[in-house]
Amino acid sequence: MTRNIIIWLTLAVIWGTTWIFIRVGLLEGLPPIAFAAARFLLAIIILAVIIAVQKIPLPRTAVEWRLIALTGILQFSLNYSAVFWSEQYITSGLAAVLQSTISVFGLPLAWIFLPDERITRLKITAVALGIIGVAVIFYDQLNVQSVMAFAGCVAIVIGSYTAAQASILIKSGGGGIHPAALVLGQMVCGMPAILIYSLGVEGNPLNHTWTLRAIGCILYLTIAGTIVAFWLYYYLLNRVESTKAMMISLVTPLLAVVIGAAVLGETLPARTGLGGALIITSVGLIVFRKKRRPKTPANAEDEALVASN
Repeated sequence: MTRNIIIWLTLAVIWGTTWIFIRVGLLEGLPPIAFAAARFLLAIIILAVIIAVQKIPLPRTAVEWRLIALTGILQFSLNYSAVFWSEQYITSGLAAVLQSTISVFGLPLAWIFLPDERITRLKITAVALGIIGVAVIFYDQLNVQSVMAFAGCVAIVIGSYTAAQASILIKSGGGGIHPAALVLGQMVCGMPAILIYSLGVEGNPLNHTWTLRAIGCILYLTIAGTIVAFWLYYYLLNRVESTKAMMISLVTPLLAVVIGAAVLGETLPARTGLGGALIITSVGLIVFRKKRRPKTPANAEDEALVASN
């Protein structure tokens, strides 16, 4: 249990910092999809070397590869492309609020695909509190001023659904696949669409501005934000309820705001305290809540004895 909590917190910190590196990379002049493509291509190369050196087994069955191909398209082709593309037209705060709906989609999807995970009032309450908390923090950015901004909002919501669906499918059928092999396979299957769009719309990557700062952002997003994060995420997803794992999407916007204020000198919204309290409460209700032990005959007898005394 302690290990799972440490991994959960580590993922929250990693994905909470990726927002800053994405923002800096875009400010350096990198086109959004080419930026994402460079990140995933480098991750593929590094993961391939790790798998070869450690002799990590790759999936062998057609069923496993179909799962990897589908979730790779959902997670990488659709979700990440939607996020990078949409942030050209909407604020990062609005994007954060919309992407936090991953946890909302996760509730019914888990109920459909995972028989052991049921929708409860507690889960609904916790997710609602988290969404409200994120919205409170970014209240001043929740404006849609153009048709393209509205299209960007729709794209991110669709991307949130695809990310949640990918996690649920992996939780349902990918438990026997090594996390490193799973991430590698997903990126290989998800990359073609990203590359085609980048080359066709954004042009020759050699003509882009690849500053040292931009390269540093790509390295961080590749190693920490992709390889380490997804490796840990799939490890965690195989050991806890999917709802608990996807609650990370509610915490990362809060961490991004706090880290942005500390590192980039950005103004911390006055509402951060209230929004943060709501988010922390929502996470506490689901992630850090101790599971009640089911009563066994022995426990029932003990309780009866205590009551009689």
